[in-house]
Amino acid sequence: MITDPSPALSSVDPPFQAQEHLLMREIIGLIGKSLAPGVVLREMLHLLSELLGLNRGRIVLLDSSDSAQPSPPGTSRICYAYGLTKAEVARGVYAPGEGITGRVLATGQTMLVQDIDAEPLFLARAVTRDQLPQETVAFIALPIQVKGVTVGVLACHRIRSRQRRLNDDMALLKIMATLAGQVLQLQNLMQQQTRALETRNTLLTHALDAAAVRYGIIGTSSALLQAIDELERVAQAQASVLLLGESGTGKELFARALHLSSQRRDAPFIKVNCAAIPDTLFESELFGYERGAFTGAASARVGWFEQANHGTIFLDEIGDMPLAMQTKLLRTLQEGTIVRLGGKSEIKVDVRLVAATHRDLETDVANGSFRRDLFYRLNVIPIRLPSLRERREDIHTLAIHFMNRANQANQRNVYLSAAALARLEEHPWPGNIRELGNVIERLVLLADGPMVSATELERFLPSETAAPNTAVMPATVAVSPRVNPPLSTPMTPLVRDYLPAYSHSLQELQQALALHRGNQSRAAQALGLTVRQFAYRLRKGQTA
Repeated sequence: MITDPSPALSSVDPPFQAQEHLLMREIIGLIGKSLAPGVVLREMLHLLSELLGLNRGRIVLLDSSDSAQPSPPGTSRICYAYGLTKAEVARGVYAPGEGITGRVLATGQTMLVQDIDAEPLFLARAVTRDQLPQETVAFIALPIQVKGVTVGVLACHRIRSRQRRLNDDMALLKIMATLAGQVLQLQNLMQQQTRALETRNTLLTHALDAAAVRYGIIGTSSALLQAIDELERVAQAQASVLLLGESGTGKELFARALHLSSQRRDAPFIKVNCAAIPDTLFESELFGYERGAFTGAASARVGWFEQANHGTIFLDEIGDMPLAMQTKLLRTLQEGTIVRLGGKSEIKVDVRLVAATHRDLETDVANGSFRRDLFYRLNVIPIRLPSLRERREDIHTLAIHFMNRANQANQRNVYLSAAALARLEEHPWPGNIRELGNVIERLVLLADGPMVSATELERFLPSETAAPNTAVMPATVAVSPRVNPPLSTPMTPLVRDYLPAYSHSLQELQQALALHRGNQSRAAQALGLTVRQFAYRLRKGQTA
């Protein structure tokens, strides 16, 4: 897959945006009037061509068992089209895995051909090359899925020399493919029983409009939807929210979703990793400091709470906060005021607190390492995020998402076979979504060929012997003690960037750098570090 070489635009041009809105209104309106797939899908292809210039659209579906044209199992053919002649539609028949269309149908993954003349897999079967414009022509093919199973392909031609961004076209086509899958599913349900159709249609509508789509939270499992539902129900409240669950379950994503779905969405969202701040810097980081508060404080500094005023502050890994700071945090939450380090006057702040931890805070309270009154203050609205083992039906969707993102970022074209996807669903994933994303990125970079089988996948999967990362962990073993480096002043600039909750050896850093071909940004991302953290640790390790 080749990335879009067209000039980057800050947003969709207004004329195209208006056309997108018109297209969506027309399609949704048509679905409301008729569930006949032929009417809806042909009009969808018509509008894609007339409004956005995505031409010669076709929808290819697997032959059904009662098809009027008997063919070998797995054969697919063009069933709905716009801009194709009857002869061209008739030529659009594909054996399993044949060409770009057959590959998308077999893998369930989107394929983008930037130049059909340079792609050997492109067959030019339905429309011959001499019937197309002489300039560079792209071909986009996306899977149409029903209940997680790929049943067809939505495909079209696109002239490369356009002002509209290719990514905008891809995003809209994904929505159209989803709608096409729903139309086909509704047709199947309608043939079974009306009551089942009404129930299923309600679920599909909910899934399409769920916060998972709006906030980038991927998945439709019942455990995930329950957590999203709880989040939306408390979004407008002012009470503190405590996100619980294992590491790697997406706590920061949920915290941002809570902020975006609240009335504070236009105000700041401030994230603070409590595990990355030395004990001596906690107060000045959270509450700021006045000029002259300590040696080197040449000017006053606004703390995280003031920066988050009228917005949301997310305290990640709050179980790692020292007891002394827990007392001051409790006072801030109760009175709504802060006092800067070295200051005397109280400053009023209006902040909603979202906290997160993978630890068992009740055990920490019993052990005396976490204040009981602060725990009760934080635990007003606890929301437990499900582990990946509890939402296995989402692994397929998540894997495809990470695969497409890694392919685009690294200019690769790697895909997983159906058996490999099934194997991913069987893995326990103690590191949850973060671990899955890392495995997929490593696979994209190191795979020997474009198609990864279940057998080849095994060498990329981590060992299953490691114990799952459970949320209930004794306080004595949950987190290793932080080792703070010598500080020249109580407030060394940006020292928090150098102190994450865990460390990496020099060998691990060098391996990550080699894996990403010397790109420190990607190597740091793979290890869960900022570029600053990665560079500091690499330099420190090399000079040790």
